[in-house]
Amino acid sequence: MNTKNIIGYSFLPQTGKSFKAVSPATNNEIDGDFYAATAADVDAAMQLADKAFAVYRNTEAKTKAAFLRSIAEGITALGDELLNRCAAESGLPIPRLTGERGRTTGQLNMYANLLEEGSWVEAVIDTAIPDRIPLPRVDLRKMMVPIGPVVVFGASNFPMAFSVAGGDTVSALAAGCPVVVKAHPAHPGASALVAEVIMHAAQKHGLPEGIFSHLFDDAYTVGEALVKHPKTKIVTFTGSLKGGMALVKMARERDEPIPVFAEMGSTNPVILLPQALQNRAEELAKTYTEAITLGAGQFCTNPGLLFAVKSEGLDRFKQALGAGIANVASATMLTAGICGDYQKLAKEKLGDDAVNIIGKADKLNTENLNQALAMVSEISAGDFLADEKFKEEVFGPYSMLIVADDMAQLEQVVSSLHGQLTATLMAEREELALYKPIIDKLSNLAGRVILNGPPTGVEVGNAVQHGGPFPATSDSRFTSVGTGAIKRFVRPLSWQNWENELLPDALKDENPLGIWRLFNNEWVR
Repeated sequence: MNTKNIIGYSFLPQTGKSFKAVSPATNNEIDGDFYAATAADVDAAMQLADKAFAVYRNTEAKTKAAFLRSIAEGITALGDELLNRCAAESGLPIPRLTGERGRTTGQLNMYANLLEEGSWVEAVIDTAIPDRIPLPRVDLRKMMVPIGPVVVFGASNFPMAFSVAGGDTVSALAAGCPVVVKAHPAHPGASALVAEVIMHAAQKHGLPEGIFSHLFDDAYTVGEALVKHPKTKIVTFTGSLKGGMALVKMARERDEPIPVFAEMGSTNPVILLPQALQNRAEELAKTYTEAITLGAGQFCTNPGLLFAVKSEGLDRFKQALGAGIANVASATMLTAGICGDYQKLAKEKLGDDAVNIIGKADKLNTENLNQALAMVSEISAGDFLADEKFKEEVFGPYSMLIVADDMAQLEQVVSSLHGQLTATLMAEREELALYKPIIDKLSNLAGRVILNGPPTGVEVGNAVQHGGPFPATSDSRFTSVGTGAIKRFVRPLSWQNWENELLPDALKDENPLGIWRLFNNEWVR
């Protein structure tokens, strides 16, 4: 396993400060010395990425598609070595990581298909009308083009799918943008394995050196230098609100401000309507016991807030949910720091006199460290509205039930919520027409509105929206999952009065790519 930084096709000398990965299950160091990148490394990576962009932006779609498929093949070929390293560094179980590897390779192949299909460039053609009265119309043609080098910050909770070859990297490469990855310090070994796969895939397809680089850092120095570097054009980040906003601030203060697409957390409110509770309280309790505790609650879509009106059905739901949570075994969290933050924040919530415990797990795994015990608390809607701290995310297997006196108060509580990745409605069909104002409120505050299903689990496809109003993300117009994620790295460009043979293939009269285009106000292929 390579433990050096990678710039282009080169493994850098081991000059920076060294560090090791740490097992969250034991707090012991794992084999392998990794070296923090230097300021010179950052500059070299960004300069090379800028140089590569001049070539890569014009690389044929079929070549980029083949490149992405080779990365997917290389990740699969790593086999158990990658899975075992991910497990050692993250504490996540092998079955979960096997599924994540499938998601990672699936994303790569999905983008390869998107490139070959081609319509993502959104080609629009308005041909000239020289005899139009009162003024002639010029020939105008527009399509999406890549913006430039992208800096990707790896996420802690997905060592593959939101990491070195994750959704940010693959969508940027598909768009035609070189990528510099700042590896997450919690899983440097897994990151190194995948980074080497990408480097060899780029070499195999003759892509320009600098199309991909991979830098380590166990603190914040490298990340700050990458964001502030003048050759950086876009930054992506998945993590905390504090971390995301720090990057946004840096990017705005540059001489040339650049976009930061930051996913910064969400409490993912779930509204439990009265008839649904009355008819299936126990079923709903089972569903949300599983959703709250899935993966030790370390998902950005973990249902952190549940809302309902007082009723007999709610009482049954609380009893079943409390019993279910109490029977869930503890789980290893991603890092000692994340575990410490979880315990601290949960303790703060539970220490308030307005909060009661519905259920708390007590099956502690004493063989491993950094164990999270699931818990669900309860608070009245009035007390919830009185203190903003109850709206803050607790990253881990924790959820709070907010109990309203009536539907009017429930609407008031929902109106007070901040932007979210998801919002969920558990309802019977006949209830939907009765509570349309709540549905409208949910659609205003979230990027994805779910009916009768838990928010955990994100389908990677064409119609998914994984993003939401602030503070869930820094820009609600975009998604970080699915084919739409490519739009973060492109901009529209118009060509006016250009001869046909000088235009990009997507804008030529004869449509050599065979893609869907808006040609003189008509969709044609």
